[in-house]
Amino acid sequence: MSEYALLILPSSNRVYAEASVALTRAELAVFDRAVLGGRLSDVSETTIGGVRYVTFAADPLDEQAAAYLANLSSIYALFEVTGGLLRPVELRRLDRFDDDLLTIPKYPGKTNEQFTKLLLNVTLLASDFAPEMLRRRFSVLDPLCGRGTTLNQALTYGFDAAGIDRDQKDFEAYSTYIQTWLKRKRVKHRVEAGPVRRERKVVARRLQVTLAADKEAYKAGETQRLDVVNADTTRSLEFFRPGTQDLLVADAPYGVQHGSRTAEKGLARSPLALLAEAVPVWVELLRPGGALGIAWNTNVARREQAEQVLADSGLEVLTTGPYQQFVHRVDQSIVRDVLVARRPR
Repeated sequence: MSEYALLILPSSNRVYAEASVALTRAELAVFDRAVLGGRLSDVSETTIGGVRYVTFAADPLDEQAAAYLANLSSIYALFEVTGGLLRPVELRRLDRFDDDLLTIPKYPGKTNEQFTKLLLNVTLLASDFAPEMLRRRFSVLDPLCGRGTTLNQALTYGFDAAGIDRDQKDFEAYSTYIQTWLKRKRVKHRVEAGPVRRERKVVARRLQVTLAADKEAYKAGETQRLDVVNADTTRSLEFFRPGTQDLLVADAPYGVQHGSRTAEKGLARSPLALLAEAVPVWVELLRPGGALGIAWNTNVARREQAEQVLADSGLEVLTTGPYQQFVHRVDQSIVRDVLVARRPR
């Protein structure tokens, strides 16, 4: 049995940094349950040289186990503790693009990048496809994509990314940003953009990008797809085929500065009305064995209520162990939690 010390990535968000140890322990437990075979034990917080670490014991980590852990949302470095000394463990992340794809955009209400990665990770690990994390090109849809933080994280992992959002300004801002970034970074890509017309009427706007990490991959057809639609999320099935998405990842409106809008009820502070209307649509987009992950503000909707909405749509809600341990404070009016569910096969 070996001892390991995980150094947490510094966060520019002070409040998130305070919650980072607890969130790291919960995310680590999800990794352990889903892809590490339950090999981790004695997970705790330890101060070494005046710095906080998350430590754990395990049989010596092989290359594959280290590759899984390299993608923890909060990991900065991993060490094996030997004779009181720290020996670095090599981390090979999935990342195909520079992290500035995620960090450059700055705007009010942007979700913390580390939390976005955590939400994507725990959703992926809840799916039946979790063991394929290191080799599968997952299809990820954010049905409330805003300005694309989740989409950018999915692209960074090498996945296909799709999104839909009704806010035209957010759609335009993301469309401009991603095309500028791709050109500036000299990423080989092809863009198709413009209005979607049906019966001579414009029903949506759409941005579709084909890209690859390098020119050789592009020529070989080893490409990724980005597909973003400016339309209401309840209309998702008009633009994306049923049963084609491995993962749906959504950060629901927090009901503080902005509420959620539904076709039937208009603006509402609680996301429950939106979820009740949208989740049945989202479930149809998921392939069997796929997973849905939602973050929301518990101050405007209780966990039991959100769980019931997902269960009523035929999803298997994960409610045990680490899946109950992601609640954390964002600010004085937002206490955020994560809800994960799987579509049965």
